[in-house]
Amino acid sequence: MKQKIPVAILGATGLVGQRLVQMLADHPWFEISALAASAHSAGKRYADAVKWHLPTEIPPGVRERIVGPCEPGLNAAIVFSALPGAVAGSTEEAFARAGALVLSTASAHRMDDDVPLLIPEVNPEHLDLIPVQRARRNWGGAILCKANCSTIHLVLALKPLADAFGLRRLVVTTMQAISGAGARGVSSIEILDNVLPYIGGEEPKLETEPLKILGRLERGAIVPAEFSISAHCNRVATQDGHLETVSVELERKASLQDVRRALAEFSGEPQQLRLPTAPAHPIVVRDEPDRPQPRLDRDAERGMATVIGRLRECNVLDYKFVLLGHNTIRGAAGGNILTAEMLVAKKYI
Repeated sequence: MKQKIPVAILGATGLVGQRLVQMLADHPWFEISALAASAHSAGKRYADAVKWHLPTEIPPGVRERIVGPCEPGLNAAIVFSALPGAVAGSTEEAFARAGALVLSTASAHRMDDDVPLLIPEVNPEHLDLIPVQRARRNWGGAILCKANCSTIHLVLALKPLADAFGLRRLVVTTMQAISGAGARGVSSIEILDNVLPYIGGEEPKLETEPLKILGRLERGAIVPAEFSISAHCNRVATQDGHLETVSVELERKASLQDVRRALAEFSGEPQQLRLPTAPAHPIVVRDEPDRPQPRLDRDAERGMATVIGRLRECNVLDYKFVLLGHNTIRGAAGGNILTAEMLVAKKYI
């Protein structure tokens, strides 16, 4: 690419905003042109406004940037929104109305009929909702959302099974890392020596978002997939990496070897297009009896892969397995960067 594309980050001081800054600082296609955050941070140097939580240093080219308000007018073709849900909806609409492509990590617009809920390897055809959205809302930009961080890794595992064998029903239990709640989301007195068996709003997301993502696009609308999901969501005392146990019933019988092969050989358009952030293997299958583990496996493929292990037959449904995915990389910042790369490759920018 001869000239990098300018991008802005809304909510740049939060945990996901920091991941976006980290991953975009040396991106081959994009350059950070603007950082924006709340009124408390606006007007400050980024280094003064942010409490940096990542193990790497703040990128040198970003430290001295002045943080602006989250208002349209930023010099950016793409706007990455890492805003909290309470303020994301109207702010993202304002940017889309002003002509920006807004890639959101918030839940405000995920289930809107005309908003793609995108996982680039899974449902790139849902990008065809962009002209539908523009016509319906009479704006030049567009809003695209990523799914819930647990949903993303679950659906990456389900996609090859759905394509090869069909899905009838499944049960999923999550053990979600504390970083999924944000830097101030869970107090130490709550989580140490403990498991929290409830995360507000998580189970409905995990039971509905996969149906939209795996649905088919017909005449400008998504027809949801028709399998059923039962979800249990728990917060556990790991820093990064959501672990999920899954039991699944298939529509068509398959051998264990067939299921393993479908998972291990899965790839999609990001791999075919060789997008910069795309993992070479979006699914990594491990055969050890005690893997995946968050500390050992969350950074597989630079945090962009779903790692699957303990694949075996199920006495109640058909098969069961454990999956793991990095929640702030593939599940948040990295997932939306990959979507932005797909938009460029498909000439939406």
